Amino acid sequence: MHIIRNLFERTYNGKTALTIGNFDGVHLGHRHLIAHVVQDAKTHGWTPAVVTFQPHPRQILQPGTRILYISSWEERLALLEDIGVELVGVIRFTPEVAQLDAATFLRELQQRMGMQSLWVGPDFALGRNREGTVDRLRTLAQEMNFQFHVVPPLIVDGEPVHSSRIRYLIGEVGDVRSAARLLGRNFTLAGIVVHGDGRGRTIGIPTANLAVAPNRLLPANGVYATWAMLNGERWPSATNVGVRPTVAGENPIRTVETHIIGLQRNLYYQHLKLEFVDRLRPEQRFTSLDDLVRQIRRDIAEAARLLATEE
Repeated sequence: MHIIRNLFERTYNGKTALTIGNFDGVHLGHRHLIAHVVQDAKTHGWTPAVVTFQPHPRQILQPGTRILYISSWEERLALLEDIGVELVGVIRFTPEVAQLDAATFLRELQQRMGMQSLWVGPDFALGRNREGTVDRLRTLAQEMNFQFHVVPPLIVDGEPVHSSRIRYLIGEVGDVRSAARLLGRNFTLAGIVVHGDGRGRTIGIPTANLAVAPNRLLPANGVYATWAMLNGERWPSATNVGVRPTVAGENPIRTVETHIIGLQRNLYYQHLKLEFVDRLRPEQRFTSLDDLVRQIRRDIAEAARLLATEE
């Protein structure tokens, strides 16, 4: 897959069918839309392409907005490539870009991306003050001689699949199993294993503490059955997300720590990816360390049982 890192300073010498968006998570709704782009490109001998933004437009239009991403930038690119996207044009979103009207924006796409067709969802809009509504874009397409298509949203369980719905399921209620149905895969977190306080080892339940990028969405506090991917191996694991209220001191911070079932080796500074399969319970405070240890052992056994049925 070819990536144009700053689209308004580069030009792709070819013809494209494309769509525009942030595509956080590359969920089933995104895949539904992009499948039309890929098929259209294949039919006409064009390149299937996506135009996206860095940073997220809301961070420019609403300064101070904190955005927690379902997927990292690298994961997003890999997922787009997996579903057939061959070209990604990245627009560096600035206050000046935000002031472009829809016609100017589309002319840039024609000149710099060779846009022959544009595919969007029914709620799509672009340009200054979102003046480029679907109706406006349809008119501009006729004037500027490109094909324009509106794709109905993908409906799952009676609702359109949106990133906001997935963020709620993961971040607010911890329903990672329902989120996986909308993503088309398990929600994942990846990072480097770093040193924690070492308490897990002292109680005979060693854990790997995952350093996660600060702009990544974390599941709601609780204990989860997870798969741990390490050096090409896949291990069952039980993962706690939260502040560890039984043992935390003052000013606790949220952590992601996982006990990898059956693995006994030093993991510090290795890359680890977790797939969240199901939530076992919310995080809770116990009256004693012994009670906590007994519950953790029950959590590990439940995670192992549940994951054995998922293989």
